Amino acid sequence: MEKDGARPDMEVIVAKSAGFCFGVERAVNKVYQQIEKGQKPIYTYGPIIHNEEVVKDLRDKGVKVICSEEELLQITDGVVVIRSHGVSRRVYERMEANGLKVVDATCPFVKKIHRIVEEQVRARRQVVIIGSEDHPEVEGIKGWGDEHTVVVGTAEEAENFVPEQGKSLSIVSQTTFNYNKFKELVEKFSEKGYDILVLNTICNATQERQVEAKEIASKVDAMIVIGGKNSSNTQKLYEICHKECKNTYYIQTLSDFDPEGGNSVRKVGITAGASTPKKIIEEVHTNVRVKF
Repeated sequence: MEKDGARPDMEVIVAKSAGFCFGVERAVNKVYQQIEKGQKPIYTYGPIIHNEEVVKDLRDKGVKVICSEEELLQITDGVVVIRSHGVSRRVYERMEANGLKVVDATCPFVKKIHRIVEEQVRARRQVVIIGSEDHPEVEGIKGWGDEHTVVVGTAEEAENFVPEQGKSLSIVSQTTFNYNKFKELVEKFSEKGYDILVLNTICNATQERQVEAKEIASKVDAMIVIGGKNSSNTQKLYEICHKECKNTYYIQTLSDFDPEGGNSVRKVGITAGASTPKKIIEEVHTNVRVKF
């Protein structure tokens, strides 16, 4: 039954790939498992995912968030869950030194990058991480490199980059980076004639999500992207969708959604970042015909 004021003529397309990816779901489940076991105190190193609704629910259940290495040094008892973004080698060492029980929920795809970076440093290659320098995943990856490991996130940074003398380059990527932008930046390194080894470490789920979002956005009148404001992969989805559909909305929950000019909208697309719970996607899907 349609709700009062709903638009039965409106077509709504929900991306099949919208919502929790494997790594995020695994990390969130590990925290809830610790709660069920009655473990106390329970901490997560950083918010377990970039979604305020999930973080609030965990906080209500007694889970505390460690926000820095300095804060970590003050904790000498309890369980610490490492989120899917992963952490640097130094953070592991500090947890071990403090006698904390560690539940490692690092996404296996991110863990693979840590191993690659370690191997490439041992092979005396300079590692270049393509991604956002202040993103926790990238901070963690960089923490498995050495003093020559650098992060490049823009065309300008790629243009200005100068490798360490005599070193070959190994290029890896943040798992949630825009694939087309990754290719563009790699091309800038290739044009300079450096000896480079390119390892595309963008997660397949991320690429699939981006491709599907672009396809849907190209054929709708309005596009809704759901996810936390601090979620890198959701921000990238928004950028991709906005290029295809100027009438694109970036929301965290249904309450954020306040569209304009709804009468001309006949077809709506919905996608969501890897940190967006299914119930939020379903709520938007259920109510979108009323909102426009």
